[in-house]
Amino acid sequence: MTTSGAGPTVLLDAGPWLPVPPEGYGGIEAVVATLVPELRRLGVRVVLATVGTSRLAVDERLSAFDEPRFAALAAPYNRVMGIAAAHVERVRAELRARSDIDLVHSHLEAWGLVAYADAGPPVLHTLHWDLTKHPELYGRFDGRGRVLVNGVSADQLARAPAALRAHALGHVPLATPLATTRRPPDVVEDRLVVLARLTPAKGQDVAARLARRTGRRVVLAGPVGPYGDPAALRHALATDPRAREHPDVTWFLEAVAPLLDDDLVRWAGALHGEDRDRLLAGSSAQLCPLHWDEPGGTGVVESLALGTPVVGYARGCLPELLDPGRTGHLVAPDDEDALAGFLAARGETALDRAACRAAASARHTPEIMARAYLDLYGRVLARAREGAALDVV
Repeated sequence: MTTSGAGPTVLLDAGPWLPVPPEGYGGIEAVVATLVPELRRLGVRVVLATVGTSRLAVDERLSAFDEPRFAALAAPYNRVMGIAAAHVERVRAELRARSDIDLVHSHLEAWGLVAYADAGPPVLHTLHWDLTKHPELYGRFDGRGRVLVNGVSADQLARAPAALRAHALGHVPLATPLATTRRPPDVVEDRLVVLARLTPAKGQDVAARLARRTGRRVVLAGPVGPYGDPAALRHALATDPRAREHPDVTWFLEAVAPLLDDDLVRWAGALHGEDRDRLLAGSSAQLCPLHWDEPGGTGVVESLALGTPVVGYARGCLPELLDPGRTGHLVAPDDEDALAGFLAARGETALDRAACRAAASARHTPEIMARAYLDLYGRVLARAREGAALDVV
């Protein structure tokens, strides 16, 4: 159903990697799936650039690929480089063919920053990742008044190169629909959970060691590379010699798999929907022993909305999202001993699950995020008009 409001028409670029909403893992795609319905409710007309399997209700959809291309991401560059290029060329062709699109809102890493600068409408590029990546691009970037950016946390933007930070309109914290629909679980089990893709940055190796050290049960919920569950990974390892070459698979087999015992440490695979929510809401805490500076923290926001406190390292956006002693407990980065001591004492039982839900309702609802983006759209369009006026003069 098309909105009847008089807001702008926005081409929202979700990229070619996963459908919207994602089926299980998919942080950026989950953000897009949360944002778009609220934008449409507020009067924005949305043209979504995505893959053909996306099911999100929008006003128009365009795709370069029928199927998601996430499984190709870990391939050598010379085998994967054309995927993003084909996607942005499809978007550029659409922009060249029509004049009714007011703004491009891109969520596509690196390419989205540069692909649409000369394609017509002004661009807002949301930065979801580590901004110390791509120094050659970010360190020299010049949007020429046509491309502006926003971050997803203050910590993330603080780490950006000066050239990129000069184009930033601020940051918009992530949101989750669970912030308005959450229900307290009937039973909270003595169990810790890590809800994230199994990859070195997320620290599931630390979580597994902590389980062994403290005797606490830990469930790891997320995919390993393109493999969504143990059966899929076992099949790939038995039938495809290249499966072990995926960097996440290599790390998992070396650092995590030897610690799995289906008792203290269990890999549940990628969960989604009610299965994911029940696991997270019914756990005593979510563990985030991060090896990197998390930019946005989708899983943290979801955890709070379900009333589950977060315990981990004080890295990236986590100190911004958590209230120490109430909704979470953070220790110094890489201080595994401090985290083990807290968990062994079951320190998370002193945290306030009602305060977690209240924080999500106050800060992380879809409407709050959508209204923040509407404000940024207005600022981008105003900057573009000012630039056009200067060009005429």
